[in-house]
Amino acid sequence: MGIFTRKNSGTTTLTAPAPVDPALAVLTGTYTIDPAHSSIGFTVRHAMVTNVRGSFAEHEGTLTLDGTDPAASSAVIEVRIASVDTGIADRDAHLRSADFFDAERFPLMTFRSTEAQQLGGDKYRVIGDLTIKDVTRPLAIDLEFNGSATDPYGNQRVGFEGSADILRSDWGLTWNAALETGGVVVSDKVRLTFDISAIKSV
Repeated sequence: MGIFTRKNSGTTTLTAPAPVDPALAVLTGTYTIDPAHSSIGFTVRHAMVTNVRGSFAEHEGTLTLDGTDPAASSAVIEVRIASVDTGIADRDAHLRSADFFDAERFPLMTFRSTEAQQLGGDKYRVIGDLTIKDVTRPLAIDLEFNGSATDPYGNQRVGFEGSADILRSDWGLTWNAALETGGVVVSDKVRLTFDISAIKSV
């Protein structure tokens, strides 16, 4: 379908839309996230002087990609909170407790996209609803498409990586402690990171 444009002379012409890239068109389909080759993590400032990094070992999700119209693509991701891993058992137990995620009452963190935007080249923005505990708020994730490949087992894979910054207090994660020198133990700002490999299923 073309686009009508009016020139200064008063005549109307029909301008054809940009052609679809065949390399992207073949990517259209449903993909299942491969947790063995994906990571969902976070970075947060500790004691105002250093960063603590962690990840969630157990997660699953589905990407529905439209190579001819990226805006029609969507994503659903579920993360099991109890799988949080920062490398320190006591800290992980604290994060699972009611002070933070309260994993026993709220076992899942979920993201469901509502909109997808192509920013140019291989860069995209996925906007959706992030639910942590009993709070759902909008989140925009900036992603870069890392390409597609067929693995040794014949699976067609796609890869994306990206990040998003949030204020944990927006989701009710407010625990903290004051430092004698000023400031707090855990910053409010948290960077979420995504490195996704997904296998085409349909």
